[in-house]
Amino acid sequence: MNLQHHHVGLSVSDLDRAKKWYADVLGMTEGYAFELPPFGVRGCFMVGHGTRVELFERAGSAQGIGGQDPPAALLTRGYGHVAFAARDLDATFTEVVARGAAPVWDPRPSPEPGVRMAFIADIDGNLIEMIEAAPGTPGWTAR
Repeated sequence: MNLQHHHVGLSVSDLDRAKKWYADVLGMTEGYAFELPPFGVRGCFMVGHGTRVELFERAGSAQGIGGQDPPAALLTRGYGHVAFAARDLDATFTEVVARGAAPVWDPRPSPEPGVRMAFIADIDGNLIEMIEAAPGTPGWTAR
């Protein structure tokens, strides 16, 4: 099969506030914006770090997994988080928390050998994982 990751979709309570958060905290830029009038949906793609996060705002949406620790989030089926690779996990974690991310899990060893992880939450409580893999381990990429 010829598949590559394209984007992850994320429902947010306030599109304008979420766009600002993803720009200010994660350094992403706004891409294509759109509306789906029959459904009352506004959205846009936030682009950066080799991926896209598609943000959706729909009136009446309900809180999801939101900001729980990762194992508790697994008690709800569905997509639980988006993950980004970080070359320096400690520095990246410190920077995004200083910019307004809510810390969920400080940097720590991952169950995967040679990999470290940390979790933050966005303004709606959506979980974001950051991964740092040691050179030569699966998941490590030279940048």
